[in-house]
Amino acid sequence: MKQTGSLLVVDDEPIVLELLPTALRHAGFTVATAATGEQALVAAYENPPDLVVLDVMLPDMNGFSVIRRLREIPDRATGETGRRRMPVLFLTAMDTTEDMLHGLRLGGDDYVTKPFDLQVLIARIQAILRRTGGPASPLVAVGDLELDPDGHQVTRAGRPVRLSPTEFRLLHFLMINTGRVVSKAQILDNVWHYDFDGDAGIVDTYVSYLRRKLEAGGGAPRLIHTVYGQGYVLRRPTP
Repeated sequence: MKQTGSLLVVDDEPIVLELLPTALRHAGFTVATAATGEQALVAAYENPPDLVVLDVMLPDMNGFSVIRRLREIPDRATGETGRRRMPVLFLTAMDTTEDMLHGLRLGGDDYVTKPFDLQVLIARIQAILRRTGGPASPLVAVGDLELDPDGHQVTRAGRPVRLSPTEFRLLHFLMINTGRVVSKAQILDNVWHYDFDGDAGIVDTYVSYLRRKLEAGGGAPRLIHTVYGQGYVLRRPTP
């Protein structure tokens, strides 16, 4: 799988340091880990990552102190320091508005609270990397279907497929979960996020839109399948 950037995950919870890096590597990232603030600073100095995923509550210092010191690490090529050189996403159980604002005011690029949805976390990491000039998101391909997250383009068998922003997000979510059944609730959380307050039947409507556009002409095999009572799954076409 094409790599999408290097990450440093800093957390003192063993299960987080075991499961989260595994999932991020599966998504295409190169991942280093640290369990303390000092370990994070050493790792960031020796091998500066494209982005730091940083817990606030660490055993030796809090994440707010870590981000202050991260900003003091000079760029080895230019000697300069700066927020955009090493983006930080806070990942923490501290979920008060005051904590969030404090982290963002210190230069955090985003603030995600635990428990979190993995696909949403990955999408936020990719969004930060795009904003800060990090590595481009990889082309996603399933059979003859290709999706370019950065260029917002989709082709099937080389033919451009014009999608609305919502259709594009839905297709992207299905493609990065190829072979895995996703429920309507998961789709709503990851495509419509938290601002949706309506009929879950909208998922069926947009899946129908996607099918028509992806199968235009009638000759292309179906990619998006209904699993009754469970949700939808995008499968690679059989030869």
